[in-house]
Amino acid sequence: MPGELSRSEADRVFRALSNATRRDILARTLVEEQSVSALARHYDMSFAAVQKHVSVLERAGLLVKRTRGRERVARADPATLRRAAQLLRALGGG
Repeated sequence: MPGELSRSEADRVFRALSNATRRDILARTLVEEQSVSALARHYDMSFAAVQKHVSVLERAGLLVKRTRGRERVARADPATLRRAAQLLRALGGG
């Protein structure tokens, strides 16, 4: 079916979503685009650690980064979330 996640895509998405910090980053970037440095201020971890979480989300297709001036900003990609939800509905039979 068009728009379905491949097995490897699904693995990356659900692995990315298995971490609470990444789920929180995703929730924040669903509300509004945020710089990686602004995101980092919300967590008790290094900037580099937050960057790694953002990279995992980006590789999974759940988040998109772009350059805005001198900053890197991130925003969630709701289309990938919809595809993951579609897979879960199909697995659940409804």
